[in-house]
Amino acid sequence: MVQLTIDGKQIEVQEGITVIKAAKQAGIKIPALCGHPNLTPYGGCRLCVVEIEGMRTLQTACTLPVSNNMVVRTNTELLHESRKFILSMLFSERNHYCMYCQVSGGECELQNAALAEGMDHWPLQPNWVNFPVDSSHPYFVLDHNRCILCRRCVRACAEITGNFTLATENRGAQTMIIADYNVPLGESSCVSCGNCVQICPTGALIDRQSAYRGLAPDADHIPSTCVGCSVGCSVDLIVRDNQLLRVNGDYQGVVNKGAMCELGRFVPIFSKNTRLHTPMVKKNGSLKAASWEEAFSVINSKLKGNKSVAALVSTRLSAEALYAFKKIFIDHLGSSMVTSIEEHIPTAGLDQVIEAGLEANLNDLNEADTIIALGADLFRSHQVAGFIIKRNLPKGVRLAVIDVGENMMAERADLVIQPKPGTDYDLLMGLAGKKSFEEVAKTSYVSEKAFKELQKLIAEAKRPIFVYGKGITFQEGKKNEKSPLKALIELAKTVQGKLFSPKGKANSLAGHAYGLDKMFTAEGCDVVYMALGDDEASQNLMQRLENVPFLIVQASYDSKLTAKADVVLPVNIWAEEEGHYLNLEGRLQETKAGLTAPEGVLPNVQVFEAIAKALGASLDGNWKSDLEKYIRE
Repeated sequence: MVQLTIDGKQIEVQEGITVIKAAKQAGIKIPALCGHPNLTPYGGCRLCVVEIEGMRTLQTACTLPVSNNMVVRTNTELLHESRKFILSMLFSERNHYCMYCQVSGGECELQNAALAEGMDHWPLQPNWVNFPVDSSHPYFVLDHNRCILCRRCVRACAEITGNFTLATENRGAQTMIIADYNVPLGESSCVSCGNCVQICPTGALIDRQSAYRGLAPDADHIPSTCVGCSVGCSVDLIVRDNQLLRVNGDYQGVVNKGAMCELGRFVPIFSKNTRLHTPMVKKNGSLKAASWEEAFSVINSKLKGNKSVAALVSTRLSAEALYAFKKIFIDHLGSSMVTSIEEHIPTAGLDQVIEAGLEANLNDLNEADTIIALGADLFRSHQVAGFIIKRNLPKGVRLAVIDVGENMMAERADLVIQPKPGTDYDLLMGLAGKKSFEEVAKTSYVSEKAFKELQKLIAEAKRPIFVYGKGITFQEGKKNEKSPLKALIELAKTVQGKLFSPKGKANSLAGHAYGLDKMFTAEGCDVVYMALGDDEASQNLMQRLENVPFLIVQASYDSKLTAKADVVLPVNIWAEEEGHYLNLEGRLQETKAGLTAPEGVLPNVQVFEAIAKALGASLDGNWKSDLEKYIRE
């Protein structure tokens, strides 16, 4: 710890932190535009300059580390004059005519900084050069006229997302933010995470959905958890008049630290799905609107005392909803086929990994020096976990990809191996030293050169992490004797590595805890109950339900599946629900309702409660107790 004085206030802070962070801890605000707590200090805008006793020139507080007995002044006349000059130059370079900017009025950091300095006009006449506007991206717009070249977006793309799409071109006043080799954003390598949009301090990057619909500071902000996948990112739902304007990442979020992906940020906002507003029952071959009482009566007549019921549930639903589902269909009806709609069972064999003490979390993934991905593609799904890998690759982290098919991670891998499908067990046993290369090559067709390169890469690793996905768990779900997961556990033990599983959807781990992870079959079932929520059924699953005698669908949106159903129950979407989710590393998190559901639409739990009441089923018990084994606080 070091002691220093800021504006006459003596404080004690941790050694190594910057002056701007020390001032914040003391409740003293130092203005900044290029700086951000989640980015590496840059010192480009010079707005955060301070006076340091004993130093001849002004210093940037965002880059200067504290030292013992340092004396800092942040509120002198010289500093105010310096900040006004810097702001005057920024306003003069491009078009910052605030009256026509959608973030003017409390959301723009440039405007707020000027008002804090008492500026109410432009001291210098702007140049009024016409800069281009890039509107090629489906989700957001880049207006170079509003850009102050703080490079936050460039740094966020590199340091948060690890995609390195954005950069700068030219010099001086002609400097421009570009994508790749100066191609339109909509044609670039952008992964549509929107982290650049959220971190922009002005109106240079604006999303299409919330633009010109009012200011974020004036809207309602509801802290919640993203249910797009099992990562469980902390989010800020920005709502006005019961409309979801924007989903921002929470920079204080333990899991994601503000990072978000397309699935969590933009897909929920830009969804064009048609909502269901009333229950429907099939009569004379077509669905007709019905009351809730009628719908529940029909369901009761089909379920009561029926052992030939198959029940499927989306693991996007809350733990409370999954628990009620389990109590009805497993505990009360005793149905033999009760599972989730995740066909490949992403949690297959998970207990073996836990019992072996090899399960890795997101922090382990961040600290790994070598990543071996087996049948997993974190650049395509669970992207925020993939961002951790992508942003660490330039720091020297090595990446190997073992997959039988196309894998986006292969583009940045040091080594890519495509074995013959179904031969992972032999390959992994060979890597663990339990089989000779000749035995491995006979089945997997992996070359000796590739095999030895992979052996060397693993042997040289100090903190290896094996990321395994559906390519492994699908084989595990088949219960064959040659378990690739057992072989992977053997290999991880041998090299002192850990295993990281992205699981599946938002509540896959809770679904596993409740026993909702069997391989689905509709054979021998005369009724199928599908609690879809706002999820989508795969094409393969829909085909397997083609000839089901009686289909009940509990869903938020109209779809081909609801069109085939005999009974349809309209339920809340994720932003209208409250409940708990167990993320991929065992964190029990909570979602908050940001929106009010349309009239006539019920929460998923309330639907299950009504069905349980009609069947005489008990929902007593603690939904949390079955999860205790998997909770990691």
